[in-house]
Amino acid sequence: MKKKILVLGGAHIDRRGRISGETAPGASNPGTWFEEPGGGGFNAACNLARLGFQVTMISPRGGDPMGETVEEAADFAGIDDRPFVFLDRKTPSYTAIIEKDGNLVIALADMDLYRFFVPRRLSIRWVREAFAAHDFILFDANLPEETIAAIVAKAHSLAKPVAAIAISPAKVVRLKPCIGDIDYLFLNEAEAAALAGERPEEAAGWPPLLNEIGIRNAVVTRGRRELVALSEGRAVTLQPPIADTVADVTGAGDSLAAGTLAALISGLPLEEAVRHGTAAAILTVQSRHAVNENLTPDLLNEALALVPKVRILH
Repeated sequence: MKKKILVLGGAHIDRRGRISGETAPGASNPGTWFEEPGGGGFNAACNLARLGFQVTMISPRGGDPMGETVEEAADFAGIDDRPFVFLDRKTPSYTAIIEKDGNLVIALADMDLYRFFVPRRLSIRWVREAFAAHDFILFDANLPEETIAAIVAKAHSLAKPVAAIAISPAKVVRLKPCIGDIDYLFLNEAEAAALAGERPEEAAGWPPLLNEIGIRNAVVTRGRRELVALSEGRAVTLQPPIADTVADVTGAGDSLAAGTLAALISGLPLEEAVRHGTAAAILTVQSRHAVNENLTPDLLNEALALVPKVRILH
């Protein structure tokens, strides 16, 4: 029987402008424009559905054509889409400018609607039933701090493991009040620094720092440098292989979270599961989409052959 995963969080429109030549700050840059549904929760949900899980998505949505576009994409991905629709408001959006090599220059997040996902919405009968019916809970930090705390508390009251995607340095601080109760946390180095208050240069500096603030299991990505994975006092690093081509880095962290969770739910330990997450991220950056449209369990296993073994820190 397929494992069931409930995802709560960002499902909105991603707009990405890609500069064609060398970036010229403060000037008009020739380039191309691309738009698709996205969001941390949405991207992870799509990856998990493509990897064979039964996925339900709950998110706020506007009553506009952008909201309909997100709904259609969720249905196409095989996600059971359960939005809270606010007919008089617009669907959130994320607009990014990306350099020729695929790296982010700057982004603007128009996410005001997410503040209407208040804790009392978790008391709605069908939402309570969704929590009870699923094996695993995943959320992202697009949601308000008090809603995040309520999600974590509800998951633990039902003995359901819960994971979080940090989203950004500005939003990850919303996790602080319940950080010790999150079973798995996925974040990049800037987001980890926003939580910890400092940024070690070496990979080995992260485990004690994160343990000190109550984080038990986590994956910290560090761009092209070794990522760090923590698991109940054990720490490992993994050097991400360089992809043959980098079409777009958007969604790489979300796919790493999804690939890692897929392996964890299948019974693998975190230090091995993070290799699966890295393989999913490699496939994502090779696609112009935030979710690789060709992702399957077989394709992920092929990419896994490119991922080195972890190095044990302690």
